[in-house]
Amino acid sequence: MLWEKSSPPLREVLRQILDGTAAAVGVLDTELRYLYVNPTLARMNGLPAEEHVGRTVAEVVPDVDARDDVLRAVLADGIARESVSSGHTRADSPLERRYWHGAYHRLEHEGEILGIVGVLLEISADRQQHRELERVRERLALLDEAATRIGTTLDMDTTCSELAVFLAERLGDAVAVDVLPEPGTVRVARDGSVRLRRAAEAAAPELEPLQRRLGRRDEYVSYLPEHLVADCLVSGRPVIVNLPDDEEFGRLATTENRVTELRAAGMHSALIVPLTARGQDIGTVSMIRAGDSPLFGETDALIAQDLAQRAAISLDNARRYTTEHNTVVQFQRALLSDPGRPRDGLEVAYRYRPAGQDALVGGDWYETVALDDGRTLLAVGDVMGHGLDAAVAMSRYQAMLRVAASRENDPGRILCELDELLSATGEERPATCVVAIADPRRGLCALASAGHLPPVVFAPDGRAEAVPVPPGPPLGAGHRCYETVAGLHPPGHTLLLYTDGLIERRHEDIDASLARLTRIGALTSPTPDELLDHVLTQVAPHTPEDDIALVAARVEG
Repeated sequence: MLWEKSSPPLREVLRQILDGTAAAVGVLDTELRYLYVNPTLARMNGLPAEEHVGRTVAEVVPDVDARDDVLRAVLADGIARESVSSGHTRADSPLERRYWHGAYHRLEHEGEILGIVGVLLEISADRQQHRELERVRERLALLDEAATRIGTTLDMDTTCSELAVFLAERLGDAVAVDVLPEPGTVRVARDGSVRLRRAAEAAAPELEPLQRRLGRRDEYVSYLPEHLVADCLVSGRPVIVNLPDDEEFGRLATTENRVTELRAAGMHSALIVPLTARGQDIGTVSMIRAGDSPLFGETDALIAQDLAQRAAISLDNARRYTTEHNTVVQFQRALLSDPGRPRDGLEVAYRYRPAGQDALVGGDWYETVALDDGRTLLAVGDVMGHGLDAAVAMSRYQAMLRVAASRENDPGRILCELDELLSATGEERPATCVVAIADPRRGLCALASAGHLPPVVFAPDGRAEAVPVPPGPPLGAGHRCYETVAGLHPPGHTLLLYTDGLIERRHEDIDASLARLTRIGALTSPTPDELLDHVLTQVAPHTPEDDIALVAARVEG
């Protein structure tokens, strides 16, 4: 026994301390059988101390989650641990569930593991406090789970679907999410009705046929003033209807046929909460319960409001992002819609593909400038950054490139001039750029690069090769010195200029990315338009994370 490892006086002192403490103390052997319990633990467990000895914890208090895994871990590695256990002992208690906080230490003597000593304190609250704590814990757990499942994208309808599916699993038997056609503005018709669009719906399997009959996704529904959805939207407060009478059924459904459908499905409870973010109305969430499901209560309304509010923030973010994204795309397309015309003898094609809906549009651009002596300047650039500011900076780069091209006739000197203009105007956004001057009459092409990816030349037989152009620093770095390289550009050969969105991939070396472009097996003698379509099909990602700008130029022959 443990006591035999100490002297009689020490054993007596230890026993007085343990027997007199208000903490519950127990000693277990290596098989988790009781060797000793003090009077406090005996009272806590509702069993005399002597009836503990030789029995395991599970045998003494079978209805307590005693966390045997923690006890065995302490035995195994000797690291002291703390844990919370809960359940019911043999002692009478008015509580629905009791809780204890325990600290456990391994007992050793001269290298021999003797067992474990545990010290426990009851942390149970009274019944009302316990119920409240449980509700708060469940509510927080629900919100934590919702945070990982709702608002995973910047697409409004996807977020609405995620909200509907989550609520159908956790709160309602059938859920519908309706949004205003123009979030932030509640437009009331002459008859007082409010028009909403069904953005998402979800239901338990047994109610899916009912939901399909009640409304379809993307369907527009006009709710009269007396309808509870309109009431919720205008008042900004949740609406609960339990065991509805005829009048309330009429305010829940938009037609008499739908009232009949709801009754036939056994619907007995409804909850409608507003979707509001940053003071802006976005729509409503409607839920029903049927059959054996309990009636909606105030706690359900609070949970639904919390979830709807979180989803509404995501919806408002998506709306704002979509508005900016569309504005930038339209602005950028307008700037790129009318590049300059090339000189005779050079056939040129262009493509621009904006970043996917979940990515911010960048500052990719291209330009063509007809020069003297039958030559044509071709350029592709990428302003660092994203959004409207990058698109505006892109327009300045285009304008300054034309100015630089009017002053210089060599690609390297044009980039130097452009860099100097940028410094003079105080442009803060650096950019990469590649400039090519094609001379179709002589079959020549001169190139220079400011930190841009190398151009690629496609031969008439489909072979492709990257052009080794020394990449100087990006524009805006104050370098003002870029090297020009010249090469042949014979008839039938097509020069491709592009931005990094075409080939770059996360976690892929840039050389591997470039190799994919040069090995696509291009068409035989394609037109520039055919080549660009082929390149986009074979190389570009389905949903690009960055803009893509392309220019293809072929010498006619």
